Amino acid sequence: MTLAYHILDVFTERPFGGNPLAVVLDADHLTTAEMQTIAREFNLSETVFVLKPTSAGHTARVRIFTPSRELPFAGHPTLGAAILLAELRATNGNGDNDAIIALEEEAGSIRVGVRMRANSVSFGEFDAPKMSSAAVEAISEPEELAAAIALIPVELGFENHKPSLMRGHSTFAFLPISNLDVMSQVKVMPQHWARAFTDHGVDGVYLYTRQCVRAHSAFHVRMFAPDLGVPEDPATGSAAASFASIIHQFDVLPDGTHKRAIEQGIEMGRPSAIQLTMTVARGKLEGVRIGGHAVRVAEGTLRIYVPSAAGLPLGGPSGRS
Repeated sequence: MTLAYHILDVFTERPFGGNPLAVVLDADHLTTAEMQTIAREFNLSETVFVLKPTSAGHTARVRIFTPSRELPFAGHPTLGAAILLAELRATNGNGDNDAIIALEEEAGSIRVGVRMRANSVSFGEFDAPKMSSAAVEAISEPEELAAAIALIPVELGFENHKPSLMRGHSTFAFLPISNLDVMSQVKVMPQHWARAFTDHGVDGVYLYTRQCVRAHSAFHVRMFAPDLGVPEDPATGSAAASFASIIHQFDVLPDGTHKRAIEQGIEMGRPSAIQLTMTVARGKLEGVRIGGHAVRVAEGTLRIYVPSAAGLPLGGPSGRS
């Protein structure tokens, strides 16, 4: 059996920036174990498997895997898969196209608006799924948190922003960092990480500061998820969606629509740009939208072998860029 796959760079307008994503098409006959094995083979932060939808009105069903486990929702896989499907279905290959791609995910139905323009990189935007819990919780002691990322407690926090925990489809710890110089010094300290984060059920640790490299950015961020098999992530749409609650909590946004540009991946040499749009009504955060570009950089074929006496049922990817 052979399956087509594509590699996209997501949350960027340029190849080899942003967050790379593998999308495997026509994956209905793969088992969960096979999907996990393939995701581990690609070894990207996430791999998406596209299947036939189970309900009318949807474009596709998708399953999302990190190298170590399946996720109910993730931002850059949602955006990248939708943009790819829109491009593959576009009726006017050399002109302007707009599409709505409706995806079935474990977290629910997500509709992605995709804008395709001649001589331009495709852009997509989606409403983030509602979180099961939007409460902002305190997390650990500053000394534990700082030790886990090779900092000292005084380097955590700015203005009224304090370390917080958000539980939703994934659980993120949000750590405000005093400035860009401190952000560049961060590194994961395994001997302290488990007590500060893993023991609290944290999937990823999202560090942010108002000091930015790009003039138009509102926040500079880094995200680490070693427990998911992701040492550092170049762009994290799901965490950005949860970050909206952090911004609303500490910045006390007034009613209306608020846009924030988030830069990420710069320390990794994979600069990313995430557009975060928040809608506040009657003092409550009512809606969150995540937007960004994605560009295709490679495509190829997965060869899936019949189980052999050596016990190796799966082949590997072959492709071209």
